[in-house]
Amino acid sequence: MPSVQGFGGFFFRARDPQALGAWYATHLGIDPVPTGPDTPPWMATGGPTVFAPFPADTSYFAGDKAFMLNFRVADLDAMIASLAAAGIETTPVQAMAGVGRFTHLSDPEGTPIELWEPAAPPA
Repeated sequence: MPSVQGFGGFFFRARDPQALGAWYATHLGIDPVPTGPDTPPWMATGGPTVFAPFPADTSYFAGDKAFMLNFRVADLDAMIASLAAAGIETTPVQAMAGVGRFTHLSDPEGTPIELWEPAAPPA
């Protein structure tokens, strides 16, 4: 059976798309959407991607939101320090054995974001 190769994009509504795109570029390093052949898209680094439908009543992220963005990071502590320097608050780091470390924050429009540093593969 044919299958998809990964996410090609994530499209969502925003009150101020330009400002929100700039926030993601500045604080998370995600390039804005291309506007022509000379503006390349964000190129994600290969690694695991989790596709996880949650129960409608989950308390894992904001109840008034239909989704949460999860981004893989190589160094969670460095990312948290960078965000803190910009005045962006994150939750205390949580760890899940064999899975990795996590923190949560929200973008300026309230979209829940989880930053995930995957656990090192077993030796």
